Amino acid sequence: MTGIKPKPGTAGAFDVTELYKKKPPAFGHPMHEVFGFDPTYVNLNHGSYGSVPLPVKAVLDDLAAQIEANPDKYIRIQNLAHQTEQRERLAKLIGADADECVVVNNTSHGLATVLHNFEWHEGDIIIGTTTTYGAVTAAIKYLGDVPPHPTYSNFTLLFPTTHTAIIENWRNHIDKLVKSNAGDVTQKRKIVAVIDSIASNPGVLLPWKEMVAICKDAGVWTVVDAAHSIGQELDINLADAKPDFWVSNCHKWLLAKRGCAVLYVPKRNQHIIKSPIATPVTYHSPQDDNYKGPQDFVTLFEWTGTIDYVPQLSATAALDFRQWLGGEYKINEYCHNLAIAGGKRLAELLGTSVLDPEGDLTLNMVNVELPIPGDIEYSAEINALLQHTLLLEWNAYAAHFHHNGKWWARCSAQIWNEISDFEYMANAFRDACARVVELAKRDSEK
Repeated sequence: MTGIKPKPGTAGAFDVTELYKKKPPAFGHPMHEVFGFDPTYVNLNHGSYGSVPLPVKAVLDDLAAQIEANPDKYIRIQNLAHQTEQRERLAKLIGADADECVVVNNTSHGLATVLHNFEWHEGDIIIGTTTTYGAVTAAIKYLGDVPPHPTYSNFTLLFPTTHTAIIENWRNHIDKLVKSNAGDVTQKRKIVAVIDSIASNPGVLLPWKEMVAICKDAGVWTVVDAAHSIGQELDINLADAKPDFWVSNCHKWLLAKRGCAVLYVPKRNQHIIKSPIATPVTYHSPQDDNYKGPQDFVTLFEWTGTIDYVPQLSATAALDFRQWLGGEYKINEYCHNLAIAGGKRLAELLGTSVLDPEGDLTLNMVNVELPIPGDIEYSAEINALLQHTLLLEWNAYAAHFHHNGKWWARCSAQIWNEISDFEYMANAFRDACARVVELAKRDSEK
């Protein structure tokens, strides 16, 4: 258990030490007693922002009190030990060395740190996909908008599809880029591929390890956006997968406090990361008279300016909570089975279908077609109508998006959900989608 321990009797409604001696609630609605949800809220969108269990919050409240009691002592002395413990536990979970892992605010920050640390040259190429998370695509395009203007290469991913097809198309895409890059070695362009481990929309597992291997054989750098992986994907094992960079949110499926993410940089690539964002005062500059070489990777991220350290240290408490529940396999077995069953039930009630009927690309997020004609294209007005209907009138939510000519819902199955939540969501979506169709009809008649 964590070295960050609550004082008995002071952790809100929980004495966490005593709680963890007891049997946890059953998965499903009984689990609500250890979460702080509005009792009427049907939450099938855990994948967007995560949810902090009350026992984890209790530990973090005590940590916050400890920090405020003596900020100097905590930040200057005690914080480092807590950081080290957390890095060791996260590294064990993802199959890495502790000195290859640091904590950052979120996956977007981690990816930005990596991409901005590459030394870009004219003609370099950055690969993204049509399902890359919007903010990450924007970051790639931004790099292309400023000197020296690396080129953006967009790999098309359209679902439904199969891992076999993705791998074949990815290999062809990489081969084509590499061949176009052949010639004078002194002019050879750098190619960096940003790869999702689990895409956001649709919420599907990609064959990212195979995609990384293809890039490795071709001499292409790999930056894995694993925002949804830790806490959802079993057997990550980065030592075997060997991505060049990998970053995952702990505040999503691991149940830490937002924002908290782990950035993995293997020792062979740590020379690439010259500075976090923001640059710490301890940065070693070659301009310094006493320059002794680059600073240690982990040390670079220990203090990047004054922040609230509570979220960044929350993964340790989250891991304790998950251990109490029975561990990673037990948690994900329940969530995966519910995603499969819940997706089928939602599709049945909506009269549609699931994106991945065989379940090969499905972990704990399931994608179900919505009853909205595909020729009704996405707009901010339609998005707002769906959000307002679901949240303000039904007090329920699952992500929704337009992809490959159809509208879809992405439902995140978590330990507090049951089939009845999918049934309630069917009624909510039926109402919301009818309003979208009516809005589109009125607009067409104008």
